[in-house]
Amino acid sequence: MKKQELLIKSREAMLSAVQIYNNPQITFKSETFISLAVISWTYLLHTYYANNGIDYRYYKMKGSRKYYDRTKHGAYKHWELERCLDDKNSPIDSETTNNLKFLIGIRHEIEHQMTNKIDESISAKLQACSINYNYYIKNLFGKEYGVDNQLGFAIQFSPVTPEQKKDLLNNSKLTNNVKNFISEFEENLKEEDVRSPKYAYRLLFTPLNVNRKGQADKVIEFLKSGTEGSEQLNKAYAVIKETEKKKYRAKDVVQIMHDKGYTWFNTSMMTDYWKNTLGSRENYGILLSNNQWFWYENWIPIIEAHCRKTHPTIKPESIKNGYYASEIVSEMVQLGYENFTMNSFVKFWRNHMNINKNNTKYGYSMPNNRFVWTDEFFQLVKKYCENNKMSFIKKE
Repeated sequence: MKKQELLIKSREAMLSAVQIYNNPQITFKSETFISLAVISWTYLLHTYYANNGIDYRYYKMKGSRKYYDRTKHGAYKHWELERCLDDKNSPIDSETTNNLKFLIGIRHEIEHQMTNKIDESISAKLQACSINYNYYIKNLFGKEYGVDNQLGFAIQFSPVTPEQKKDLLNNSKLTNNVKNFISEFEENLKEEDVRSPKYAYRLLFTPLNVNRKGQADKVIEFLKSGTEGSEQLNKAYAVIKETEKKKYRAKDVVQIMHDKGYTWFNTSMMTDYWKNTLGSRENYGILLSNNQWFWYENWIPIIEAHCRKTHPTIKPESIKNGYYASEIVSEMVQLGYENFTMNSFVKFWRNHMNINKNNTKYGYSMPNNRFVWTDEFFQLVKKYCENNKMSFIKKE
């Protein structure tokens, strides 16, 4: 009886989620949908686990006995949705799991703070969530539980305006924390997972003119990908993709410029350009929650044009082709030689190598008076650390 009740509640929660989302008078659409959908999927999996004799309550083992976790009023603590999905017995495929974990993450970002309207930016994920749910409730419990025959398409009152289209393309209404979450979440997914309709179900709507009587009431027409009609649509319309743009670290951008022949270009020059010439890097990238900046694809032609313009003015002696001392020390620390300090570095080149900076093949002074060490010298430092690793590896 309890299992049946859980399944009924699961189904009603999903129906409510979709009905509220399709209600034109509701402005809190996505947030409400996600909350109800998470409850719906949680009850669905609780029912599945109960039917298969899998204990989905939290407990601790003391010897051979289970001690169940309880609320302060004595109720059992059951698995939340993410724990249900992570269990080895979960019947949910990886793409659907990605979709649900995405929605769980969005809920965490928005549940304790005010958010701008996010409906347009995550709608494909919500659509996929609904279709996935209908598939699994029928697949796990029977076709009679399906919800696909009880919900129709939401009627639209107006076409998409140019202003709305711009907002969709730019994600301009998303707060930074939501943008960062989406970016980081999808960065860890494989390309095929991001493209999967189980992760995000995308629809392209276009006005349809009919040529014959009897077709006028056919509001929706589906075209298979690869058909002549769909190819024409792809040519005529720019499909708005919800997946995050391709991103580049600063060193990746520098390497791209080096590959194009601007071997003198470095991260310091790039920082100087956007700070002092452009005044801002907004719209060209994103700052993720680990406080690391990533550049978007649209930055590449901008910085390439700058390099092309600057190239004739670059003097060979001003090109940094090697490492500053601080960079070598940092590299050694990254390799695990945490006790290798600037003092260690100075002792190496001055006392161990007996190098005279005014006359050496291992480096040269830049016009800014900073000394640049060659890659050959870098390899010598690396070998020195390897031979003396007991001195430079931090003891536990």
